[in-house]
Amino acid sequence: MRSRKSLPPPPLLFEQVSLDWHPPGLVAGVDEAGRGPLAGPVVAAAVILDDLRPIAGLDDSKKLTALRREALFDEIRAKALCFAIAEASVEEIDQLNILQATLLAMRRAVMGLRLKPVRVLVDGNQLPRLDVPSEAIVKGDALVKSISAASILAKVHRDRWCNEVHEHFPHYGFSAHKGYGTVVHMEALRAHGACIHHRRSFAPVAQVLVQSSSSSLSVSQGIGA
Repeated sequence: MRSRKSLPPPPLLFEQVSLDWHPPGLVAGVDEAGRGPLAGPVVAAAVILDDLRPIAGLDDSKKLTALRREALFDEIRAKALCFAIAEASVEEIDQLNILQATLLAMRRAVMGLRLKPVRVLVDGNQLPRLDVPSEAIVKGDALVKSISAASILAKVHRDRWCNEVHEHFPHYGFSAHKGYGTVVHMEALRAHGACIHHRRSFAPVAQVLVQSSSSSLSVSQGIGA
């Protein structure tokens, strides 16, 4: 299992330090959902599981059916020692970039935990800035139960957001494609332009906006000629 370990950096120092021991105490798992879509917030969750209340079937959320994720979502919330779900907004994604916004959402999730962990395990190969020792674990959502639980919470939360937005913007089809750049979504973008939830900094959205602007300019020039 590949991983990278770190201690939180002191002020003005950002190098990562090798951690060769694991302090006893509560361990939180962290994962995100929504880095790839063209619209909506990126969501992160942090979970501290209760060893005395095991949850069967935890796995990478992408490997589970939507029905199974929904069931596990409720079970995790009921049995975990504590959990937190946080977001970074579309505006923050466009201002910071998607990586930094994702790390911000992860930091918010960890800071939102009712209990403070002594160690944080994060899916992937990047770490948010935290004030506790942390470790990045590649494919951690399939290897570490607390990260699996976090991936399920984040995924279900974001899918529910997409379903709610679909009620207000049904012509984009958010409930089906969940914001990803599918053929249907791109056709809707070209037909209707971008809505308030689209990420302007993402190339496919930016290209559609430029094309729409160029078309409007051409029509305006034609009318004035």
